[in-house]
Amino acid sequence: MGPATVTNEPLDAATSLVCLGVDCENDAGTLQCPTCLKLGKESFFCSQTCFKKSWSQHKALHKTVQDNGKTRTGFYNPFPTYSFTGTVRPVYPLSPKRTVPISIKRPDWAETGIPVGERRYGTKWSLLDLKGQEAMGNVCRLAREVLDIVAAEVRPGITTDYLDEICHKACIERNAYPSPLNYNHFPKSLCTSPNEVVCHGIPDHRIVLDGDILNLDISLYHGGYHADVNETYYVGDRAKADPDSVRVVETARECLEEAIKLVKPGTPIRDFGKVIEKHAKSRNCSVVATWGGHGIGTEFHPPPWIPHYAKNKAVGVCKPGLTFTIEPILTLGKPHEQFWPDDWTNVTTDGKRTAQFEHTLLVTETGVEVLTARNENSPGGPIPILPLAPLDDSGKSHA
Repeated sequence: MGPATVTNEPLDAATSLVCLGVDCENDAGTLQCPTCLKLGKESFFCSQTCFKKSWSQHKALHKTVQDNGKTRTGFYNPFPTYSFTGTVRPVYPLSPKRTVPISIKRPDWAETGIPVGERRYGTKWSLLDLKGQEAMGNVCRLAREVLDIVAAEVRPGITTDYLDEICHKACIERNAYPSPLNYNHFPKSLCTSPNEVVCHGIPDHRIVLDGDILNLDISLYHGGYHADVNETYYVGDRAKADPDSVRVVETARECLEEAIKLVKPGTPIRDFGKVIEKHAKSRNCSVVATWGGHGIGTEFHPPPWIPHYAKNKAVGVCKPGLTFTIEPILTLGKPHEQFWPDDWTNVTTDGKRTAQFEHTLLVTETGVEVLTARNENSPGGPIPILPLAPLDDSGKSHA
């Protein structure tokens, strides 16, 4: 509860209202409930004291107003008082949690939502033997298949919940558990992050629009091992024709490629961030430093942590048998982010667009194997970076 807000328009005698305070018969002043203002409802009080005294009963009105604000289709914004930073809005209710056949091996959080094994892992790095490497290669191949199946469905007019349904079905068909499902209580089988959503967007009933860019983050658990891969895709021709969208998407793609070139035994973990940030800055993009890569194998997010920014203090070097991800996130604006009230959806504070790419990698004796590499027929892929529109004398673009 915040303090009541003083409005700029005083009430005259002809339009005076009675205070909405409990058991108060005073005329209302110019103080209004700030939550009601955000909901588009007027509610005047005679004083801050009266407002605070009445809060426990008054706040019940907010839910009524929110419920009345639901659309005729039953879809609604669950966070009507939240100040969104960009154009993306959640469209609830979420579809019911999708089920996984009991025959499919599942991680320890499948039922409880708590990744117990991961939390007990400590700081030790895990190096895979040949059997483990074979298992990782298999699950990563399946993850690539699932990502390509879901990406092939990306087009204007579909919903991100539909993409979640496609992902879930494809995982089950491969006798695999979708790793995000119930991980720390995440409600869906993949993450869908459009436009200003940095990462961990929850699939819902939002319609994907021509001109969006959309990241699909796919993770599978199969044969006792996890795989992790993501790409950002253009939705429709409008996205491919927008120079800024193309710049951030293609630069993020190239940042991942440049970092992978360094992977070999002996490469310091801290070096990846140097090349990523250098290339990002060359295209006037910023690296979102909060999120990084991670080890992966029998656990989803074990050590090591892989920073994507320069001047980091990550310790350790690459060793044969190490499997980990590199997954830089770039933004067109400032690299600051915040969470929606769902505590998952992470967005840029300035509403600028972001893009991310990720691969699961295996350090070999001589270099690196990209376990989640694209296939010849994988959807998406790089396009040329568009020239920026020329500026007129006032500094404005006139494409």
